[in-house]
Order: sequence, then C-alpha cells, then structure tokens
Amino acid sequence: MSKTRVIGLDIGTTHVRAAEVEFGSGGPAGKGVPELVRFGQIPLPSGAVRDGEVAEPQTVASALRQLWAQNKFGSKDVIIGVGNQRVLVRDLDLPAMPLPELRTSLAFQVQDLIPVAVDDALLDYYPSSTADGPHGPVYRGLLVAATKETVKANTAAVELAGLRPMMVDLNAFALARVQARGDLSEGTIALVDIGARVTNVVIVASGRPRFVRILPSGGQDVTDAVAHALNIPIEQAEGLKREIGVGYAVVPELEPAKEAINDVTGSLIEAIRNTLVYYASSNPGGAVTQVYISGGGTFLPGLGQFLSSASRVPVALGQPLSTLRVASSAAGLSEVQSVLAVSVGLAFGVAA
Repeated sequence: MSKTRVIGLDIGTTHVRAAEVEFGSGGPAGKGVPELVRFGQIPLPSGAVRDGEVAEPQTVASALRQLWAQNKFGSKDVIIGVGNQRVLVRDLDLPAMPLPELRTSLAFQVQDLIPVAVDDALLDYYPSSTADGPHGPVYRGLLVAATKETVKANTAAVELAGLRPMMVDLNAFALARVQARGDLSEGTIALVDIGARVTNVVIVASGRPRFVRILPSGGQDVTDAVAHALNIPIEQAEGLKREIGVGYAVVPELEPAKEAINDVTGSLIEAIRNTLVYYASSNPGGAVTQVYISGGGTFLPGLGQFLSSASRVPVALGQPLSTLRVASSAAGLSEVQSVLAVSVGLAFGVAA
C-alpha cells in the first residue's frame, strides 16, 4: 500500500463501501490536510452479511469486484473494519510498559476477562491515558477482543475478491479518527453510527476514544418492523419508513407502521441514552455535551430530535468530510456523507 494513499473498506449489512484517502508527502502521520480521492458503494443482497459478519463470501466478493471495477481505486491493499456483538470492547487498566510488550502479554492478562478462550480471539489494546496505580504507573484504555471467526469471515471475502487486507480495525475507532478532529478534538462528544443491523456508540474525550458500546439494532430492523406491520415488501417498507419518520402524525391506515417504527427506534434510543448516562455516572464532570449521528439510519426523519429529547443532549448530523479536502473525482458526496464515515475513518487507521 502506498505510504501516502490508503483505502478503507466498510463491509456493512446492506452495502460494501470503500474510500481512498490521500494524506500527502507526510503520510497519514503528517500535518497536511487529507484528501478524499474516491468513494464508492455497491448494494448487497439480503443475507450476504448478517449482524456485521460475512455469511456469503462469494456474494460479498462479487460485490467487491464490482466496486473496484466501477470506481478504479488505485490499489488492492485495504484496511477493513469489524464491529458486531462478537467484538468485546471494555475498560481496562494495565501496567504501563512498551506497547509491543503489552500487546504480547494480553493473552495472559485478560484470559479471565473475556467470554471466549484467548486462543479463539484476536486481542488488542488502545491506551487512552496514564495514571499512578498502587504498584506504579498504569495505562487506562480499552481492551478489544474479536472472535477469530468474525475476522476470518470478513478477510476471506476480501481475499476472494482479489484484494489484500493489510490491517483490521474497529469500526468505532474509525468513527473517532475521522470525526473527532479539529474543533471536535476538544471536550467530550458521542459519535453514534446507526447501520442496518448494528449501531456503534463511541464516546470521545479530548480526541481519544474512552468508551465503546456496540448495539445489535439498526435501520433495517425498523424497515422489517414496518414490512411486518403492513404485510408489504421490504423495498416498499423502506420508502414508507422514510416518509413516516419518528414523531410525526400519519393517516389512520399507517398507524400500525408508525407504532412499529416507534417501538424499534424507542428501544434503540433508550439503549443509546443509557450508554450516555452510564458514562456520565462513571466519569463525574465528564458527561457528553454533544452527540453526532451518522450511518444509514440517519435518513429516518425525526430520529435526531428523538435522541436529543430522550438524552437531553444536543444532537447533530456528523460531518466526516468537514476537515478533509474532496477531490473532483469524489465530488457530490455531501448527500451521502452520513454513510461514508466508517470507510473514511478506516483509512485513517493506518496512522494509529
């Protein structure tokens, strides 16, 4: 992979998306303004990816080949993301030591802290700060434990497409890297990416991820509920869902769909609100002051207002391109800005 140009690949439930980012002569660690050179997305048939994990490798590989053929990406080297219920992210303090040594020792230090055998998991650690512990300095940070099956399923599909996965990153960290920049690198914010079946919540303080929660619900669950309530095809339910939105009046014949939308979104919003409340109670004086939402779920009218009312925190649409240049080859992306946050953020992971 070029040292200056990196491709992030987001394998979602309903689409595969890729973003090619140019970092300039200083590379990803440099001080230049990154430039989005290319972005593309291809829809996936239902069932090809289930709950954030590739279920039909050949189908996904075919979509990836189509994505590369249509968008002419400059490399086959990619950084891919993971983030579903088979990925554990938890707070953990560890003795301060050189990071390569610390990561080598993770299997011995966390074997009693994760629900799977360490031999069946891929482990990483993301330090966010240092502190004085009872036996010397310690890192405070996040342990990431992903089942090998989840990672292998996604990398296998990528390799079948003729691409080369160079790194596997956490989707939540990707969100933080691309959005907690500039003015948003100060204070405490929450980034909420609402996908089709998975919602990632990452709380960022002073530009660094402090808390991650992965919720098993998203926009496709709302669509399914509408389809079931009215006994209509999924395609029709998707369009109707966006017409109805959350919190708006409807004609009597659409009341069942409205109730279905409210039930599913209500549960998701409550889970997000509880995440913010838990973080605030665990970090006195450090509560979230602003929420930024992204992902396909943001196309549901009224969702942001619903979340703001429930959490009593201002909610705005995320702007992942606000601190990037956009090349003419990638122009016209403002309307889909919400769905490219993960893929662009994955490209930033090479600098981590």
